[in-house]
Amino acid sequence: MEDQITVRLPREMSKALKEKAEHMRRKPSDVVRIALLEFLQVSIPSNERPAERVQDLIGSLKSGIPDLAVRHREHILKKLRRGR
Repeated sequence: MEDQITVRLPREMSKALKEKAEHMRRKPSDVVRIALLEFLQVSIPSNERPAERVQDLIGSLKSGIPDLAVRHREHILKKLRRGR
């Protein structure tokens, strides 16, 4: 290995990493290398705005409220009042 990096992990993440490594019968450092390699292979075009990256999802979720787009403010206020 040419380089070394030190990373501090929250306890829960460290525990999950150790469990995953044990399950895979690998060292935690091997699991981190695998995960980092996967992350680095994902290409995210930097010239796109976040909304453009999820454009195919916009408007594709069903809320169950037929007039949500028209009366959204009314529905939000009603939800906020109910939450108190």
